[in-house]
Amino acid sequence: MKKLIYFLPLILAIACSENSEHHEESELNEEKHQETMAAKPDSVLRHNVFFSFKETSSPEDIQTVVDAFRNLQNEIDGIEAFEYGVNSSPEGLNQGLTHAFVLTFYSDAARDAYLPHPAHAAFGAILGPHLDKVTVVDYWTRP
Repeated sequence: MKKLIYFLPLILAIACSENSEHHEESELNEEKHQETMAAKPDSVLRHNVFFSFKETSSPEDIQTVVDAFRNLQNEIDGIEAFEYGVNSSPEGLNQGLTHAFVLTFYSDAARDAYLPHPAHAAFGAILGPHLDKVTVVDYWTRP
């Protein structure tokens, strides 16, 4: 029993130390979360682009276009996010458009700088030989 009494302070010290480290880690995580939330606006500009490709374009050609479009976020400041997918709607209302792309901007100015950017023009040169139809819709999100 006496031996247990000698170890009790050591056990308490270790427990308090671990609790203190956990508390500090929680505070750091909360600060990072608050910084992230402060950096993101409450509304964002979505630039939605819908393509259909020529029948002569191979799956490899289409993947080259997708990869080039995705890479624009690495070449143009202001593109905050990029998503894409292939139409899977059973409604049959896509009017032949097969691929959807969504770019997110935090301002009209960022989107407006993207449109004439040389990297965007270079992407257009890659896309051009394969493009059948295109539709573009931009909107500001509403929470």
